[in-house]
Amino acid sequence: MNLLQPGLGPLDGDHYLPADPSRVHWGLLPNATAKPALTVRSGETVTFDTISHEGILEDQGRDPAAFFGAAGIAANGLLHDAVELAASAREHLPQTQGPHVVTGPVALHGARPGDVLEVEVLTLLRRAPYGVISNRHGKGALPGEYPQTPLGEPTSIVATVGDDGRGRLPVGDGRHLGFALRPFLGIMGVAPATESPVHSVPPGPHGGNIDVRHLGTGARLFLPVQVPEALFYVGDPHFSQGDGEVALTAFEAPLRATLRLTVHTDPATRALAARLRAPFAETPSEHIVLGLDRDLDEALRNAVRDALTLLTDRFAIPGPVGLAYLSAAADFHVSQVVDIVKGVHGRISKADLRC
Repeated sequence: MNLLQPGLGPLDGDHYLPADPSRVHWGLLPNATAKPALTVRSGETVTFDTISHEGILEDQGRDPAAFFGAAGIAANGLLHDAVELAASAREHLPQTQGPHVVTGPVALHGARPGDVLEVEVLTLLRRAPYGVISNRHGKGALPGEYPQTPLGEPTSIVATVGDDGRGRLPVGDGRHLGFALRPFLGIMGVAPATESPVHSVPPGPHGGNIDVRHLGTGARLFLPVQVPEALFYVGDPHFSQGDGEVALTAFEAPLRATLRLTVHTDPATRALAARLRAPFAETPSEHIVLGLDRDLDEALRNAVRDALTLLTDRFAIPGPVGLAYLSAAADFHVSQVVDIVKGVHGRISKADLRC
């Protein structure tokens, strides 16, 4: 079984940040008082190890050897940092905190509130050939309908990666559903400007648990800095996710991510970020805007509003023309409906804007 244990295998960044218990937050995101696990300069690259929360949570026994062993994965197939965290004395309170394990934070030397942190995703490597898809506590898109197990207990299915590089989901009768993998980090964010605890589940202007599946290798996410030195963190690794993430989780599984962190201080970028309601992103072929709100309709409206702001501010396209273009050519998708704050992402073709 191929595993990327801590410190072993490719470590391509200028810096390496492992996910041992002293360098992660569990259930809460870093806030303005968080102590950095690493300090870097703008433009440098960092290789992060990330841990999936699935398989180590309290309702799964907080015993990954037993949890994954029941699915046929031997103890020597487990990641040492996940086992160490589960066995540690680290307090995790699922009633008041989220499930996620986040690595960091990383301080960006000289970053100031109002600057914009660009996160460029250079590589994403699978750390293990398995992960988990869960529908627990009636929190998916169909609360009260699923799970439909005899005792209503949590449903967590261990999925694997086949020899063909595709996901394999056991049906339960000897068959497997196969599907394409598209790794990405569900959580990338900066510390919010608060000293209060920050729950890991709802996304917001700080980024966090935005769960946009298009932010894989080659993507760039732009986060408005809210506290000195930004305090950037990552977590919630996925091997794949469908738009909506309707069960509660997608294919949650550990990744090693190498990211380039660049601080933008120019007035134009700062002004655009200040006008947008949420972080924004790019892929090689698209601009991506985000809409976030507890109400899905309002999340869609916010995504359209930010798309119009992007078109008017960056490309000098009048609002009525921009709205007509969005209606004719842009795509707005539901990112997720399971993170308290729901998400919509709008995708705009870069090729269309070469006018």
